[in-house]
Amino acid sequence: MIKILFVCHGNICRSPIAEFVFKDMVERAELSNKFHIESRATHTDEIWNGVGSEVYPPAKKILAEHGISCKGKRAQLLTKRDYKEFDYIIGMDSENARHMPRITGGDPDGKISLLMDYTSRPRSVADPWYTGDFETTYADVLEGCAGFLDFLKTTGNIL
Repeated sequence: MIKILFVCHGNICRSPIAEFVFKDMVERAELSNKFHIESRATHTDEIWNGVGSEVYPPAKKILAEHGISCKGKRAQLLTKRDYKEFDYIIGMDSENARHMPRITGGDPDGKISLLMDYTSRPRSVADPWYTGDFETTYADVLEGCAGFLDFLKTTGNIL
């Protein structure tokens, strides 16, 4: 089983979109039994007294528009333990890339990457928190997840 963790700042927009888009993508490809997929935050901004916020309403809306549910998802914080438990830890932007190794205690096994590095145009996933543009974020995530799935197939990680 391939264990994948998507990461963004608060775990209420981009990383949950990536989590549920990728879950949908592997389900459609009839590969769900080969994956365990979750998402986390690098900061506690959306976690209060140990309880994470739900997915941000506009993020829920864009997923629902594409027939994808994120019901029950709440923000969770990335931990050092996650590094041991997951095979791929995929950030949404360069800020995440700076914080993830600090939280996980480094990246000795090369598990940390950025989602858009799996595309022909490496860049950060557009952050809708500041722009309100969830369409662009969704398009970036879809492109990145498709590229990541192709990478896994090409490298023989999916048998």
